[in-house]
Amino acid sequence: MKTIDELLAAGVEGKRVFVRADLNVPLADGAITDDGRIRAVLPTVEALAGAGAKVVVASHLGRPKGAPDPAFSLLPAAERLGELLGAPVAFAEDTTGPAAQAAVDGLQPGQVAVIENLRFNPGETSKDDTERGEFADRLAALADVYVGDGFGAVHRGHASVLDLPARLPHYAGYLIGAEVEVLQKLTEDVKRPYAVVLGGAKVSDKLGVIDHLLEKADRILIGGGMAYTFLKAQGHEVGKSLLQEDQVPACRDYLDRAKERGVEFVLPVDVLVAPDFPDLKTKAPAHPTTVAADAIPADEEGLDIGPKTQELYAAKLADAATVFWNGPMGVFEHPDYAGGTKAVARALLDSPAFTVVGGGDSAAAVRLLGFDENAFGHISTGGGASLEYLEGKTLPGLAALKD
Repeated sequence: MKTIDELLAAGVEGKRVFVRADLNVPLADGAITDDGRIRAVLPTVEALAGAGAKVVVASHLGRPKGAPDPAFSLLPAAERLGELLGAPVAFAEDTTGPAAQAAVDGLQPGQVAVIENLRFNPGETSKDDTERGEFADRLAALADVYVGDGFGAVHRGHASVLDLPARLPHYAGYLIGAEVEVLQKLTEDVKRPYAVVLGGAKVSDKLGVIDHLLEKADRILIGGGMAYTFLKAQGHEVGKSLLQEDQVPACRDYLDRAKERGVEFVLPVDVLVAPDFPDLKTKAPAHPTTVAADAIPADEEGLDIGPKTQELYAAKLADAATVFWNGPMGVFEHPDYAGGTKAVARALLDSPAFTVVGGGDSAAAVRLLGFDENAFGHISTGGGASLEYLEGKTLPGLAALKD
């Protein structure tokens, strides 16, 4: 695929450049709680604006149902982008209507505009090729060139990701270039030992990547809510812990296959439990109890990996040459259950390995818990996209950028 450096070398002064970014930031009462994805697209936007382009930034945010919804407006993201750029950013209150057209028409070389949430238009996510294509046609009318830089959306076959690049000269932005380069290090000529840490709520979200990594990884460490389905597959009581009963047979199969292939499949040996899920708003003390992973009381639920598991996982990561981590080890948003996620992050920082934090909640946890994100080898902006890449899937947004 052609790169933004090739575009800049050809010259962009006065050209309208459509940048498909990923500004899908978390919001609380209208305020951004983590601006990592906005900062990730800055190099591309700054380079284009610095070269005299008229930059039109577009993104989705959340999952509105194909109609305007103030709760999912991109206005806070546009304002934050302007703060980070140190320059005014125009904001259009629609996607392809009069406001968007006026915002683009009003741009001078070197200026930036953000159009409203692409998912306010049903054509963005439509499964109908014609409807999606019509929306892509209207977006294409706003620009002369397309730059794809929303890595967090490249696994979606949406109008702005899949159809729009076919209608304009297209290039990969700096973020996508960096993400692909890193992911290639996890799939091609991997330095070993190769350790993978997977967490998060649901094992069903990780089935494909576990299946694929059983062929590639040397050891797989499991934490988070998904660990309890694996513990159940081993025949243990998991109490009120998060459990996907229908996935128990799949987990049992993965454990068997790992043993057959000589892949270390490491599960928690102890967990923190409590009778109820903690209050994440007040952060009231939860007073958890530590129990062995095979001794979870029937009336309590597991909410984080325990101290022995933290030590075990740190030891399993200490000699790794490559580490991929996706998913927190527990309910990291509450201080009483952040210990496991902190321990994994510290183990990555202490390891000489090439470390990749695979986006989503893992990236948010790194920032929320106060770690220096620059100390990691790479922090991805796209959890779902990273996982699908590691599964070996073709990502529509990357395929669309190829000629």
